[in-house]
Amino acid sequence: MNITGIITAIVIGAIIGALGRLLLPGRQSIGVIMTVVVGIVAAIAGTAIAQQVGVDTTNGIDWIELVFQIGLAMIGVAIVASFRNRRRHRRYER
Repeated sequence: MNITGIITAIVIGAIIGALGRLLLPGRQSIGVIMTVVVGIVAAIAGTAIAQQVGVDTTNGIDWIELVFQIGLAMIGVAIVASFRNRRRHRRYER
């Protein structure tokens, strides 16, 4: 992977992560970097799942693939936020 691919993955991950976080109701206590990481993982996993399901790659925007990616980003943000809240809650109990 070259530098352009890495930068593209970061930008798309940031967009996917931000959309997932925006569409998730409530407040999430995770930072920007973790949102981008979740977005990158969700983008890669969403693409893999879409290909396994049989979604064709088109020249334009692959809306079904995008739905998979954003849905996975929402799940990822919710999981990370719940771990962060649980860890923060334990810290204050001591």
